[in-house]
Amino acid sequence: MNRSRVAGYLFAIGAGATWGTTGVLSTALYHQGEDITGIGFWRVSLGVLGLLIYGLFHRDLFKVDLKGWLLIGAGGGLLVAIFEVAYPYAITGAGVAGAAALLYVAPVVVAILGRVVLGESLTPLRMFLAVLVMIGTTLTVNGGKLGAVLEGGPSHLVGVLAGLLAMLSYAGTTLLARWSVPRYGSIRSLFLELAGGVVMMGIFLTLFHRPPFAPPARPVGLAAWSYSLAQAIGPVVGANFLFFAGVRRIDAAPTAVAATVEPVVGTLLALILFGQQLTVWGWLGLLLVVGGVASSYWREARD
Repeated sequence: MNRSRVAGYLFAIGAGATWGTTGVLSTALYHQGEDITGIGFWRVSLGVLGLLIYGLFHRDLFKVDLKGWLLIGAGGGLLVAIFEVAYPYAITGAGVAGAAALLYVAPVVVAILGRVVLGESLTPLRMFLAVLVMIGTTLTVNGGKLGAVLEGGPSHLVGVLAGLLAMLSYAGTTLLARWSVPRYGSIRSLFLELAGGVVMMGIFLTLFHRPPFAPPARPVGLAAWSYSLAQAIGPVVGANFLFFAGVRRIDAAPTAVAATVEPVVGTLLALILFGQQLTVWGWLGLLLVVGGVASSYWREARD
C-alpha cells in the first residue's frame, strides 16, 4: 500500500466534505440580505487577509517569479473569480444540491484534460469512476429524470448555466493546482490564486455595475460577517489546503473523484436544514457517488 497516495486521497475527501458546507453557508448569507455577487468576494477577501497576516511572519510567501504571478495569480485568479461569482447563482437558481451536481461533471472533464494537458494516465477504470460519480450526482438532484436539468423557468436556466461555468472553472483550478503545488507549495499557490481572485472579482463586478458591498449594519451584519468568516476558514482556506495536500500526492483525476463527497455532504445538509427531500433515485445517486469514491480509494490503496 502506498501510504502517500492513500493520504492524498483522504486529504481530497476532507476537502470535498468541507466544501460541502458552501451551499448551506451561502444560502444563510443570502437570507441575511447579502447580495449573491458579494458573497464570494468577501469570503475570499477574508481568506486573503488571513494569508497576508501569515506572510508578515513568513516573508517567503511573497517570493514568487513572474511565471508564478502570471499563471497562478492572473490565470488562477481568473478561475477563482469565475467560480466565486457563478456558484452562488447556481445555488440560488438550481438549489444547493443542484449546484453541487452540476459542479461534479468536473471529474470527467479533469480525467480527459489531465491526460491532454498534464500527460496523466487515462485508464478505463478512472473514466468509469468519473462517469459513475457524475451520474450519481445527477440522480441525487433530479430524482431519476436525467433531462430535468434542462427543465424549469428562466431562473433555473441561469442557475444551470452558472453551475456549468463554475464546473469548468473548478476543473481548470484542479489541473492548475496539480502543476503549481509541486513547484510553488500549497500556501504560496493558494495565496496567489485567492489574491488574484479578489482583484479579478473587484474589477469585473465593478465593470458590470455590481460592486461588492460590505454586509449591512448590526445586528444583521454581525451574522453575515460570521457566515463570511466561517466560509473563509472552512471552504476557502481549510478546504483548499486539504485539496492541495491531496493533489500533491495523487493525480488530478482521482483527486477530483475523491472530492465528489461534496454533493453528498451538501445534499444531506440541504435535506436536514432546508427540507430539500430526496427521492428513491436520489438516494441511489448518493450510493453511486459513495461507491465511486470508495472504489477509487481502493484503487489508490492497492497501487
